[in-house]
Amino acid sequence: MLYTICIALILIASVLVILAVLVQNPKSGMAANFGASNQVMGVRETTHFLEKFTWAMAIAIVVLSLVATLAMDSTKVAESNSEIAKDAKALQERMLETEAPAAMPQAEIPAAESTTEAPAETPAAQPSK
Repeated sequence: MLYTICIALILIASVLVILAVLVQNPKSGMAANFGASNQVMGVRETTHFLEKFTWAMAIAIVVLSLVATLAMDSTKVAESNSEIAKDAKALQERMLETEAPAAMPQAEIPAAESTTEAPAETPAAQPSK
């Protein structure tokens, strides 16, 4: 129940963030040159409100996402994880059965050759004069 409420609130907050971003006045760019709405009814206060509202909705989305994650039913999560594991295993088995050489080219790694050569001789230290 709490999970469903959190998801609904996240959707509402997401729509509100989209609307708030679309309503905000662009600070620069080509769109700022069009329209003289900057001088109408105290745009500064509206801009501050919209910015604070956008941040509040973004924080609400993050918090609600965390609450929704904690409120998930553990049996459904375990069931979903087991279904994902079954699907992944079936996909791996199918890939191994139908693997064709041309389907997935693999580079050959050269074998490490054992070197039996003696290490290069270092010049003997010359006596100082």
